[in-house]
Amino acid sequence: MVRRLRRTVAAAFALACLMPAVAACDSGPADRPARQATATVPPPSVEPRTDPVRTTGRGPKPPKTGAWLGAWVKPQFHNATGRAAALDEFDQAAGGKLTIAHMFHQWNDAFPGATERAFQAQGRLQMISWQGTDTRSTVSGTYDPLIRQRAEDVKAFGVPVLLRYRWEMDRPNLAASMHSPEDYVAAWKHVRAIFTEVGATNAAWVWCPHADGFADPARQAAAYYPGDDQVDWLCADVYPSPEWNSFADRMDHFMAFAQQHPRPVVIGEFGLTQEGRPGQRADWLREVQPYLKKHPQIKAALYFAAKQTTKPLYDSTFGNDPESAAVFREMVTDPYFSPPPPDLTVPSGPPRKPGR
Repeated sequence: MVRRLRRTVAAAFALACLMPAVAACDSGPADRPARQATATVPPPSVEPRTDPVRTTGRGPKPPKTGAWLGAWVKPQFHNATGRAAALDEFDQAAGGKLTIAHMFHQWNDAFPGATERAFQAQGRLQMISWQGTDTRSTVSGTYDPLIRQRAEDVKAFGVPVLLRYRWEMDRPNLAASMHSPEDYVAAWKHVRAIFTEVGATNAAWVWCPHADGFADPARQAAAYYPGDDQVDWLCADVYPSPEWNSFADRMDHFMAFAQQHPRPVVIGEFGLTQEGRPGQRADWLREVQPYLKKHPQIKAALYFAAKQTTKPLYDSTFGNDPESAAVFREMVTDPYFSPPPPDLTVPSGPPRKPGR
């Protein structure tokens, strides 16, 4: 009995020690997908769709031809000025053609705020990634006042934005707060309904699992899809695996799903988070440009540029990788990726400061 009690206490202590690490897995933009082996699955067999891309008429209209590029860049100073300066510096080094600025917000953050206004001053279309929270608490109405305030502030911002609500919901480390695909869909519909009631139709709703969720049957990413009547843009995040599977290998299963749904696609995050052998990073990145041009349903792609010095360690910047920097610049300066941006003129009316 004493030995059994000791074993029980030891097991409970080990579990308690693991819990902070699990909770830290969703700590914000510094947290990137964990290294995973790619499951062996048959290639996609879905026939490419030929009908034109349609939207529900909300948010920015995608370009008729070509695709916008953008980025999230980890700043030296985590304030509005620092974020805007970091993105501008990254953009200028890449050729000065980036259209979209990306910003992450935790569930309780007020937005749009100073950072979004700084990006607006640069004339950029914006994608806002909103972390979300426990799905069942969301549906219960507990957070309705907070959601309504975010909707009112987005509406007051006045310009089209891409709103990426609870991205990578299919990640295993989010299971405790997502509960199930059905719970996630219910939470999505609850939050979007409030935005609709408020009239925040300048926000396009972006549904964004991880690309691995379509290659790994255990992830069941497609089960989290709220439906064509609920989603304005499809999305996936894609990074190299430790085995350096090609960009196409990482994306094809998601695109097979996307081709069944008449929505534009944005690659929410892509980046060189693996070190690789000499030249391997540039080779992987070199695949992105022709792949995007081969799939005209993809209307935007956002690079994730950050150097992470705590676990998980990675460096997706180009500071020590001039070969990859040259490949990225070649893509950014390709005319295909410079279609006209959407109209970002703030409507006239009584002034109101969003993100109060």
